[in-house]
Amino acid sequence: MPENGEASEALRLTSDLAGDIVVVRVDGVLDATTREQFAGHLAETAAVHGPDMILDLSEVSFMDSRALGLIVHHWQGSVSSGGRFALVGVQYAKTKVMWVTGLAQRLPLYDTLDDALAAFGS
Repeated sequence: MPENGEASEALRLTSDLAGDIVVVRVDGVLDATTREQFAGHLAETAAVHGPDMILDLSEVSFMDSRALGLIVHHWQGSVSSGGRFALVGVQYAKTKVMWVTGLAQRLPLYDTLDDALAAFGS
């Protein structure tokens, strides 16, 4: 399973499985300084585990538009590959960019991991 590699102090990424679905837990800042680390972790995780993915954003302290663009890219890639994708633990105050762009109404957002897994039928 992908590990932190060259982890930034501003961002910690871990992945584990909930049944057969990979859950990526994001802890810290998602911005230009951590984008490469985040992109690499998501790409490696998808390569190892396939298109089904849940991103747990409950520990995100800030998200910029580039990070949101990366999330949208992985969501679209997952869906176009026949996979399932969800975001859990999204907090408005720390991820306002989702609402400003209108993507909060389009992205598959769930309050909890259990809610997302239930929507996946897992």
